[in-house]
Amino acid sequence: MRQRKKLNNIQARFKSWEFPKIYEGKPTKYGWIVQHKNNFKLGKDTDIGSFTYINAERGVVVGNNVQVGSHCSIYSVSTIDKKSGKVILEENCKIGSHSVVMPGVRVGRNSVIGAFSFVNKDIPDNTVAFGIPVRIIKRRGKKK
Repeated sequence: MRQRKKLNNIQARFKSWEFPKIYEGKPTKYGWIVQHKNNFKLGKDTDIGSFTYINAERGVVVGNNVQVGSHCSIYSVSTIDKKSGKVILEENCKIGSHSVVMPGVRVGRNSVIGAFSFVNKDIPDNTVAFGIPVRIIKRRGKKK
C-alpha cells in the first residue's frame, strides 16, 4: 500500500513533465546549465535543481527519474587534477544539494548521495553515501 501511494505521488508529480530546452552554456527554464550539450543525455521524469552546473565535455548521462539538488556541480573534466571521463547517474538515483560529482563516476540505480558530498568514486546500486570524500554508509534492500 505504501509503495503504491509513493508511486502515485511520483506519477502525479511528473504527469506533464517535458524535456527542457537546453542551450549551450545558458540556463534552462529551471535554472541549471550544461556545457557541451551534445555530450549530455537526459532521461525522462528528471528533476535537476537550479544553479546546478553540468560539464559534459566527456559525456554526462542522467537516467530516468534522477533527482539532482540545487547548487550541484557535475564534471566530466577536471582541470585541477587532469582527470576526465563520462559521468553516469543511473535510474532513480538522488544527488543531494551542493554536491560535486567528479569525472568518470557512476552513481548506481536507486542510490542516494547526501547533501554537501564530494563524489570522487563509483557508488554501487541501492546505496546511501555521503561525505567529503564520499563514503558508503549503508546498502539498501536485500542483505547478502
